[in-house]
Amino acid sequence: MNNDCLYCTKNQTQKDLMIEICELSVSTVFLFQEQTYKGRCIVAYKGHATELYELKGQELLSFMEDVNLVARTIKDLFNPAKINYGAYSDKLPHLHIHLAPKYVDGADYGSIFTMNPQKVYLSDLEYTEMINLIKARLKS
Repeated sequence: MNNDCLYCTKNQTQKDLMIEICELSVSTVFLFQEQTYKGRCIVAYKGHATELYELKGQELLSFMEDVNLVARTIKDLFNPAKINYGAYSDKLPHLHIHLAPKYVDGADYGSIFTMNPQKVYLSDLEYTEMINLIKARLKS
């Protein structure tokens, strides 16, 4: 655990950006509150690591299986044309991957997704419904 890391401390900054959906084998899944890319989620490693190469063997495989499970869930529920994967962490040193669904007539299709466009926010009810859909699919 890193006391300066929003993923480790689950601080207010994290809560302002994302909503926890559930835990998987070695990761925690979050719904990104800004929903320009409908269904956008983050898969964050449960321990504190900053790079994929820090994970070894089964731990690495389990993390990537978690990412794959969330991507498949997004595809099944929201049917994007493509899912973009982002693992930048320049300013937030914790291993996490953004899954940004892209739609043919949607924002930034054919180019890199915008980290936080600050355009589309949902009602509390809409967040709850989306989280419940995703969680039910992940846990089935």
